[in-house]
Amino acid sequence: MKHEEIMERLKELGSEQTKRIYENHGVQEPYFGVKIGDLKKLVKYVKKDHELALQLYYSGNHDAMYLAGLSINPKLMSKETLQDWAKKAYWYMIAEYTVAGVAAESEFAVELAREWMTSENEMIAVCGWSTYANFLSITPDEKLNISEIRELLNVVKNTIHSERNRVRYVMNGFVIGVGTYVTELNEEAKQVAEHIGKVHVDVGNTACKVPLAFDYIEKVEAKNRVGLKRKTCIC
Repeated sequence: MKHEEIMERLKELGSEQTKRIYENHGVQEPYFGVKIGDLKKLVKYVKKDHELALQLYYSGNHDAMYLAGLSINPKLMSKETLQDWAKKAYWYMIAEYTVAGVAAESEFAVELAREWMTSENEMIAVCGWSTYANFLSITPDEKLNISEIRELLNVVKNTIHSERNRVRYVMNGFVIGVGTYVTELNEEAKQVAEHIGKVHVDVGNTACKVPLAFDYIEKVEAKNRVGLKRKTCIC
């Protein structure tokens, strides 16, 4: 399918109900309001066409941007393109899921995570923390920089409550990611989680809640799933 055909299909799949939900979460026009499940059905029409996926992202339409992230081959992404994607990630769904998922599976995951984490731009910083958290979920422990992750846990411990809104959310997610996916740092992550306690995030006019990191990690422990990696973090 061509770009115009995909955009037309997205328009057909959109609904006012889903548009209202996204609006409550902070999306901006243009967007059609397509459910994620329906976007996944279109992946097969885009997946093998790298240029089409790039076109969809650069359309600026939320639904098309999200579909691009589901369809793109991360291994074909250049560092410069990923940096550009991060700059164009104007709200949290694109930053935390689309850009972070693709970046985490690229050749530049840790390099870009480090660069983005310290950005003064809130959404780029969100990309950074979420990229690193996603990277932990798919990477064998022996390939991780344990000392760096330990240092980042301390950064979260000391700064999370003074950070920007969505940065607080992904920092909390980073602690969960460490406690869930990095066996060696499970106990340290729980200590940090206990220290930071409840993390307050303005989630707008939605029913979303910020998970308590300590409780989340303990639930994973109870299922004996600590250290089990995912095949992909793109979703």
